[in-house]
Amino acid sequence: MAYKRRENKGETPKLDMTPMIDVVFQLLIFFVVTLKVEDILSRLTANKPANDPNANPEKQPETTTIIVEPRGFILNGRPVRYAELDRQLERIGKTNNKAMVLVKCTLNSEHGLLVQALDLCHKHELINISIFSM
Repeated sequence: MAYKRRENKGETPKLDMTPMIDVVFQLLIFFVVTLKVEDILSRLTANKPANDPNANPEKQPETTTIIVEPRGFILNGRPVRYAELDRQLERIGKTNNKAMVLVKCTLNSEHGLLVQALDLCHKHELINISIFSM
């Protein structure tokens, strides 16, 4: 004799995930709050590079600042035109192409002027360039 399986005519049971998610967030908050940064930093092994014995400590790298404004360029605190900027960057590139060049843009400066300044740096093989917005 075969038994017939009774069908459930009621609603299907639903698993409420809200309490489980609450527990997960509480555990996450617990671990974040109880975590000590000293424990992590003490376990990291990172070796600091040795100082270069051939480096000259008195000689600081030359830093050139170019400010890009709506009206043009300011090179080391002095307003210059494009041709003058080209000549000065050429001089710097010939003496030390690893000199640091800081290019600062004002909020209302034109993008084209920034591109011109960066093109001049590339033209004269200046490789250490940092771009900032003011």
